[in-house]
Amino acid sequence: MTLTSSLGVPTVPRRIDRPPAAPPASGPLIDTYGRIATDLRVSLTDRCNLRCTYCMPAEGVPWLPAKQLLQPEETIRLIRIGVTRLGITNVRFTGGEPLVARHLEEVITATAALKPRPEIAMTTNAVGLAERAHTLKAAGLDRINVSLDSVDRKHFASITRRDRLDDVLAGLAAAKEARLEPVKVNAVLDPKTGLQDAVELVRYCLGNELQLRMIEQMPLDAGHRWTRSAILTADEVLGALREEFSIEPDAAPRGSAPAELWRVTDEASGETGLVGLIASVSHPFCGACDRTRLTPDGQIRSCLFAREESDLRSLLRAGADDDAIEAAWRAAMWRKPAGHGINDPNFIQPNRPMSAIGG
Repeated sequence: MTLTSSLGVPTVPRRIDRPPAAPPASGPLIDTYGRIATDLRVSLTDRCNLRCTYCMPAEGVPWLPAKQLLQPEETIRLIRIGVTRLGITNVRFTGGEPLVARHLEEVITATAALKPRPEIAMTTNAVGLAERAHTLKAAGLDRINVSLDSVDRKHFASITRRDRLDDVLAGLAAAKEARLEPVKVNAVLDPKTGLQDAVELVRYCLGNELQLRMIEQMPLDAGHRWTRSAILTADEVLGALREEFSIEPDAAPRGSAPAELWRVTDEASGETGLVGLIASVSHPFCGACDRTRLTPDGQIRSCLFAREESDLRSLLRAGADDDAIEAAWRAAMWRKPAGHGINDPNFIQPNRPMSAIGG
């Protein structure tokens, strides 16, 4: 069974005919393939209170020194430049784990005050979310994605190396109560238990009116042990779900969304909802990518898998004005590669793990 994009999402973009050496000095944040970045991913910290197997070793990784991390006012300034000068319309806060960043609410409040106001989202493991969901909503957070790879307690503990499932489920409930909607669940499926976990996650999310997104494991682990042959592909997951549920492709245009959506119905319970499959490895969607990424230490990344970064922190601390920072940001995105190259024979994994890049 093959997962195909019936919605026409391009896998590889076509380069602009004879692109100039330098990017435009104004207008949208564009690259040489004509893709426009409107979605800014801001990693607020590289620290995390879980140790997920596909991200960190059990003992963790060395944290970035505090002096290298952006200060709240520096992060806020860069977000302002992105929104008011570069056309960013969506800002998503990530980590590490953003809930461990002490300045989270401060940065959200400042972002919500921008004109034009961007949509503000966050991706979190939800440990500690139950106590802060309403505060985050009041600060200006619009919606939330919660990382949850299994609703089986043993599987969850094995994947995250922490027994915190109850905290995550409480965080999900609090997010719905605070109306951080749509509340989405991000699941990176374990190669050993993932097909079983996928079925139970679908049932849980349908029963609790949550939108599930299942994500292929990507080569972003700190130990660089990822192998393509070990991952569960979206095709395999779709096949497992078809054995348990009624599934039809969603009719809405996909646009630049990473997930291909499916309308899933549990005939036994009558519950129905949308489930997304994010096939970054087996069915890349680089041709529709609209993302630009800011790391916690002030580096711009044009791609999650980029091996090149552009240093905005040094510009900030050297006294550069907004024009200079805008120009550096535009230049970084202008050089964005056609795709992530995971399936190329000469692919080299990024030096940084996911925790230091941001999701």
